[in-house]
Amino acid sequence: MRKKSIIKTLKFITLSFVAIGFVACEGDLVEDIRNRDSEDPVVFEDFTSGTLDLSNYVAVGASFTAGFSDGGLFIETQENSFPNILANQFTNAGVTSSSFTQPLMDDNTGGILVNGNVVNGYRLVFGGAGPVPLNSFLESLGQTPPPITTEATNNIGSDFNNFGIPGAKSFHIVTPGYGAFNPFYTRIASSATSTILADAIAQGPTFFTLSEMGGNDVLGFATSGGTGVDQTGNLDPATYGNNDITDPQVFANALNNSINALTANGSKGLLTNVPFITDLPHFTTVPFNPLDPNDPDSSFGDQVATLNAVFGALNPIFQAIDPSRQIVFSETEPSPVVIHDESLADISVQIEGALNASTTFPAFLQSLGINPSAAPIVANLLGTTYGQSRQATEADLFVLPSSSVIGEVNTQVFAGLVAAGLSQQVAGQFSVEGITLPLSDNWVLIPDEQNAIENATIAYNNTIEAITNANPNVGLVDLNQILADASMAGLEFDEFTLTTDLVFGGLVSLDGIHLTSRGYALMANKFLEALDTNFGSNFIASGNVAKASGFQTNYSSTLQ
Repeated sequence: MRKKSIIKTLKFITLSFVAIGFVACEGDLVEDIRNRDSEDPVVFEDFTSGTLDLSNYVAVGASFTAGFSDGGLFIETQENSFPNILANQFTNAGVTSSSFTQPLMDDNTGGILVNGNVVNGYRLVFGGAGPVPLNSFLESLGQTPPPITTEATNNIGSDFNNFGIPGAKSFHIVTPGYGAFNPFYTRIASSATSTILADAIAQGPTFFTLSEMGGNDVLGFATSGGTGVDQTGNLDPATYGNNDITDPQVFANALNNSINALTANGSKGLLTNVPFITDLPHFTTVPFNPLDPNDPDSSFGDQVATLNAVFGALNPIFQAIDPSRQIVFSETEPSPVVIHDESLADISVQIEGALNASTTFPAFLQSLGINPSAAPIVANLLGTTYGQSRQATEADLFVLPSSSVIGEVNTQVFAGLVAAGLSQQVAGQFSVEGITLPLSDNWVLIPDEQNAIENATIAYNNTIEAITNANPNVGLVDLNQILADASMAGLEFDEFTLTTDLVFGGLVSLDGIHLTSRGYALMANKFLEALDTNFGSNFIASGNVAKASGFQTNYSSTLQ
């Protein structure tokens, strides 16, 4: 039985989406083109390719390379992948002799099937109050969602130029038989034992890009709220879980093997480093203090006094053991959520013992409408629940989906408390996510977990820098600095400023991680800049670049 939460569901907290703002963005989003009639005409140089042979370009990487956007992979965003945009500039400059082929999906739903079962669902669209799955949005309008038709087990061959495989980690690129584990590779693997790298090299690239190596090696850990394991020191990736952080030496071995193989025949290429992914809106959008007593649409303000009374029974225990764990909600200002912090010492036994030993605890429960005979049950509940709890701070980061559970009753916990003998009312009061029930580990990245991500990222980037410095055939695209600039002041792209703000920033798509088509166009131009810097071409000076106005920042729900 689902109980009504004591505050409303906080869908995408503090995004402050305004309907008129979205209308202004729909279709382009936000053209805001400046009047440039008074500017002097730009005179471009004649194009030169420098030392590059761009006749056969092959892209290797993960989701960014594939064109993943809005939580899915679909035809429209594949056609706006940064490798395809790059290839179009090569064609415009007249330096490629072959078409750039991609393993296009069968529809624009964003989903994929394995033996008829959905393994990646519908892409996200803007639902008026935040990103929602396409099927949910259409159903809310009384419309039937289009079916997901891309079946991974229908192998379409491997004669492609784009080997961007969403979800692939560094060592997956060189792992034989990886197609058995990743549906996006299943549909294009040349054999049951092939590797992504070997299939890419079989295309005979004269130029390559190797992007996002290392990104997924920390991303699963981050998006799962740090539920994985930091495998630093473990050199056997066969023992890793999906959400684990890859050991830096394992990463280095995979990257070195990939670069050596790709450049063996004299091919030149570009390699990206790894951004600090916790700067992405997937981790920066949900605030640590979303509980606003002044919100007229929430009953939280009415409950603050009662909540403080409940935690008033615990705070003296916290004060005696660790004052930083005290839980107090403000009656005037937004309050932090309550979280489970596994790095804290577990004091559940001390809490239960102190409450059972208290002569005033039964009377306290009675004042809250709880039968005093339930004192042992409630003492055990409070000890178990708050043994490793605290209120969040600005140092904590919350994954984007946490916005849909904060303030909601956890039905599983609720059912367990009822089964333990508590009334439905009391069970509901102690099952509210982030308020009376600490948010579990999968919703929050505590500082220790963020440090693990940062340390791994630094180690990966040191390896990447060393490889590019040592190999004249490989140049670097500083994706780390690009994202840092975007998250601070924004990036100028023609007449637009792209930031990492969710929905309206223009750079990052609705999933808070992957780019919009305009973001991928900007990324392509950064690759062109790196080509000019490293190999003597002049794509920028000759005007062979992507234009921001040619790429949108949002895909309509009518795209099916």
